[in-house]
Amino acid sequence: MPVPWFLLSLALGRSPVVLSLERIVGPQDTARCSPGLSCHLWDGDLFCLPGSIVSAPGPVLVPTRLQTELVLRCHQETDCDLCVRVAVHLAVRGHWEEPKDEEGLGRVADSEREGPRNASLQAQVLLSFHSYTTARCVLLEVEVPAALVQPGQSVGSVVFDCFEAALGAEVQIWSYTQPTYQKELNFTQQLPDCRGHELQDSIQSCWALPWLNVSAEGDAVHLVLDVSEEQHFGLSLYWNQAENPTKPWWHRNLTGPQTITLNHTDLVPCLCIQVWPLEPDSVRTSICPFRKDPRAHRNLWRAARLQLLPPRGWRLDAPCSLLAEATLCWQALGGGPCQPLVPPLSRENVTVNKAVEFPLLKGHPNLCVQVSSWEKLQLQECLWSDSLGPLKDDMLLVETRGPQNNRSLCALEPSGCTPLLSRASTRAARLGEHLLQDLQSGQCLQLWDGDLGALWACPMNKYTHQRWALVWLACLLLAAVLFLLLLLKKDHVKAAARSRAALLLYSADDEGFERLVGALASALCQLPLRVAVDLWSRRELSAHGPLAWFHAQRRQTLQEGGVVVLLFSPGAVALCHEWLQDRASASGVHSPHDAFAASLSCVLPDFLQGRAPGRYIGAYFDSLLRPDAVPTLFRAVPVLALPSQLPDFLRALQGPGVPRPGRLADKAEQVSRALQPALDCCLRPPGTTETGRKMGPEAGDRT
Repeated sequence: MPVPWFLLSLALGRSPVVLSLERIVGPQDTARCSPGLSCHLWDGDLFCLPGSIVSAPGPVLVPTRLQTELVLRCHQETDCDLCVRVAVHLAVRGHWEEPKDEEGLGRVADSEREGPRNASLQAQVLLSFHSYTTARCVLLEVEVPAALVQPGQSVGSVVFDCFEAALGAEVQIWSYTQPTYQKELNFTQQLPDCRGHELQDSIQSCWALPWLNVSAEGDAVHLVLDVSEEQHFGLSLYWNQAENPTKPWWHRNLTGPQTITLNHTDLVPCLCIQVWPLEPDSVRTSICPFRKDPRAHRNLWRAARLQLLPPRGWRLDAPCSLLAEATLCWQALGGGPCQPLVPPLSRENVTVNKAVEFPLLKGHPNLCVQVSSWEKLQLQECLWSDSLGPLKDDMLLVETRGPQNNRSLCALEPSGCTPLLSRASTRAARLGEHLLQDLQSGQCLQLWDGDLGALWACPMNKYTHQRWALVWLACLLLAAVLFLLLLLKKDHVKAAARSRAALLLYSADDEGFERLVGALASALCQLPLRVAVDLWSRRELSAHGPLAWFHAQRRQTLQEGGVVVLLFSPGAVALCHEWLQDRASASGVHSPHDAFAASLSCVLPDFLQGRAPGRYIGAYFDSLLRPDAVPTLFRAVPVLALPSQLPDFLRALQGPGVPRPGRLADKAEQVSRALQPALDCCLRPPGTTETGRKMGPEAGDRT
């Protein structure tokens, strides 16, 4: 489908198409003034820089406004150069000084006293012109007659013809008077390129320039070079970066005409295109058409990576410059948002592809880096997770130092920073005295030490062990009793050894679909399979959140050689499409019990990076969803219809050593019978009275 911002006809720059320009004949520069003023242009170029601003005892001339106009300086009818005409508007500032005493006033003759007031006012106006290839400075002397010297009054303007500049260049112009009585005026202008018909006809270097069209169709971007047959030209794609303005990405010498195809995933805001004829001293024209494209900005953040630079450095790698801020944060073991730490690393702008040193004494796996853009979190990485292991159950103590060596300590928790000796009903407050003893005895690791304070990481494992020692003892006794009972039932022990873990993920579309999922999970438990489903873990989800519950269940299931089942429904398919199209906008508000929506941030990377086969299988109810509705990405694993493909589904669930085909068919029939009432309820039209069988206690909370 065509995209409006791509429909750029002859898009070779940001400058407007030139329709009609005044022509100046002759190579000489000239200056002219408003009526009543006189001016003179000094011959030759100067090297001039603005001096420091000074105060003047009497009236002075200062520039008030700067205007530019494009003209053509022509040597012949079709041999012209682009030129910038500059007009500087001037005004009078300041008053004549009066004598300070009457005695001095009496000694001054009337003619002498009126002389300065009747004198003309003179000034030097300097114009400075800079572009990528040119730098010039010219000096104009201006004289204002006494009749026009009125404080605060505009006296007219002086016009300079003219500064020559390259096609498509960006030029900067400064103007100030000498001595410098106020800050100089400045102006930046983007000059046109060969798009204008008058430039094509008047400037010889434009005659052989290739023309470029950029358009989009479907998932591809087409660069169409409208070049005559057998004309040779160069085409370069490059990343326009601040530290390397023309970092090459793709370059070819081609023969026209040509069409170059790019994928939408290749687009980033700083991707530019340069084209030129393969001739000596040819004009090169550049275009950067993707600067404001939202998909290019999304691709840029997808391509950005946080990289660890041992021992305490990091770098944000990205193909383009980013308007972003970075800060350190502390990620607690129990989940929740990563809490920013200011200090030691205050929010500061990020320079991409440049190493940044952490002001830390020691690294810690719970220390992470957050990168935000326009107050929206874009990236977060715990950079020490690979070298220092997983998150630890440590408490971060924040020491604050004030004037007169005042010192205070608090513990960073999800609710805020809790003073250690407070009476709050938090974990840190209950263990405040013990944490102080650990800090004084050197059991805490100092992560940072600065003028404003310090950070300490204190291990909490021993307190967790002490608190739960009796609970663990009771669990061990219970486990021993259960083990003895299992030894008495060898057949059940063998069946338990053959059972396989399965984590069932689904989208809670409605109550009928949840009833259907509960019936499926209960039937699978009879195979036997060890089934985990959020429908049975509502208390745990409410306590820890769906994401933490999913991480724990997924890790346990895969460690035991189990399988994760993605149960697709219309709601699940919609969530998947939302994440695949735009991950940044998919973080909407979902049900606190919706583990499927929370799991997509971990499930999708497994499929995108090829880790899904052998770990995942898909399923859908063929009466509720079409086969082609399942996104293509998830077809890297078996996606089976229920109940029509129940035997294959059970075979994939139970893995190696499945029962004989006859027994498998019996189990499939058993599961199908258990599903049918709930499936009929889902298919019943809205508004009808439910008369089918209610779900059993297996749909309740089994935690």
